[in-house]
Amino acid sequence: MTKHYFTYLALGDSYTIGEAVPLHESFPYRVVQLLRNKSLHIHAPEVVAGTGWTTLELAEHILHAKFSESYDFVTLLIGVNNQYRSLNSEDYKNDFEFLLKKALHFANDKNDHVIVLSIPDYSITPFAKEKDSKKIAEEIDILNNINAAIAKQNKVNYININESVREAVNDESLIAEDGLHPSGKEYAKWAEQIAEHIERMLNN
Repeated sequence: MTKHYFTYLALGDSYTIGEAVPLHESFPYRVVQLLRNKSLHIHAPEVVAGTGWTTLELAEHILHAKFSESYDFVTLLIGVNNQYRSLNSEDYKNDFEFLLKKALHFANDKNDHVIVLSIPDYSITPFAKEKDSKKIAEEIDILNNINAAIAKQNKVNYININESVREAVNDESLIAEDGLHPSGKEYAKWAEQIAEHIERMLNN
């Protein structure tokens, strides 16, 4: 009997790629490693993400990329560059709704197999020291309220990673050497939450 190998699609931006850390320390690759450690058969993640991508750029790449017919699990983390470029929150809402519909389609419309992650609050990083960190945090909160509401409407899973991200205020080891992105140590915390969820789904 052939073993079923699960598939995982990760959609996003530099946080999904794991900017500033080795590939194996990015959260999609860590998720797969954690699941393999539990003797679950899963392919390497398929990552559709790019540094600097906004929701619109991710949507454009999705429309032009080639995908498998479906995936067992899909994660979506997008929006920090919308905030960074001061783009309209209403446009973010419309784009995010489109992207989540695509994620659901990729997951065969299995709502509990789609996981949305909140946009990390980079206002606490050295990169933001010379910027208006209060404004950054407020704007990211607005976008996260939007993506959380859309996730809830569509009955998909939502992981708010900002409680963890904000611990970097007292722990520099959670920030990568570029002073902006999370370190492998922080990505590992996200991966654990995602892997735990996937494992629960597979054991149900």
